[in-house]
Amino acid sequence: MTATVNRTRTAARVVDAVKIYGKGDTEVRALDGVSVDFPVGRFTAIMGPSGSGKSTLMHCAAGLDTLTSGSALIGDTDLSALDDRRLTLLRRERIGFVFQAFNLIPTLTVAENITLPMDLAGERADREWLDALVDTVGLRDRLHHRPSELSGGQQQRVAVARAFGGRPDVVFADEPTGNLDSRSGEEVLRLLGRAVRQTDRTVVMVTHDPVAAAHADEVVFLADGRLVDRMEAPTADRVLDRLKAFDAKGATT
Repeated sequence: MTATVNRTRTAARVVDAVKIYGKGDTEVRALDGVSVDFPVGRFTAIMGPSGSGKSTLMHCAAGLDTLTSGSALIGDTDLSALDDRRLTLLRRERIGFVFQAFNLIPTLTVAENITLPMDLAGERADREWLDALVDTVGLRDRLHHRPSELSGGQQQRVAVARAFGGRPDVVFADEPTGNLDSRSGEEVLRLLGRAVRQTDRTVVMVTHDPVAAAHADEVVFLADGRLVDRMEAPTADRVLDRLKAFDAKGATT
C-alpha cells in the first residue's frame, strides 16, 4: 500500500488530550491524556465500549469540539491557536466529514451535492479531481439524480464524494454505515478504503462494528477515556475478541 511511505507524516493527531464535561459531582472525564496520531494515507478505526470517548476524540481531533487541555493538530496546525474564523476555514479547506445521517440537500442533484461545500465557499472545483472521484464512488450515471431517487447506500456514496471533493487532508467518518444494510455498508467501507489508496488521503472512522473496523489499516481502542490498545491489519474476529475482553471487565459495548 502506498501509505507505508508516508508513515512518518501525520494528517491529524492529539497529544495529551483531556476533555472534561461538567464540574464537581457531575464532572465526566471523556478523554484522559490520550495521545494518538493518524498518519497520511491510512485508514484508522476508533473503537471501544460505550462511553469510552470515541466520538469525543473524533470531534476534538476534527475541531468540532475543544479540548480542556492538551493539543489537537491537523498537520502542523494547532487548532487551539486558531480563532473561530480561522478554525472554520481550516475545517472547510482541510477536513471532510461523513456522518451516519447522509445530510444531503434533497432539492439538489448528486453533482450539486458533491460540490456544495466548494460552491458555498466560492471556490472553483478541481474538475479533474472530481471526475476521478465520481468514478471512484461509482456515481457517473447518477449525477443528475436527486437524493430521493437513490438508495441509502448510493446516498452515502454521495456523502463520501462530497467529503473528499475539496481534497481535504483528512476525512472523519462517524458511524458511516449506521443507517445502511450490510451489503450497502460493505460497499461504502470498500469505497472509503479505495479512496484512501487511490487519493492518498486519510480517513479516521468511529465505529462499534468489528466488520466495519476490519476494513481499516489499523484500529485504536479506547476505554474510560484512555488509549488502551492498537491493532494493525485487523480482522473482524480479532477485533471482536478484543471487544469481548472489555465485556469480561464489565464494560458494555
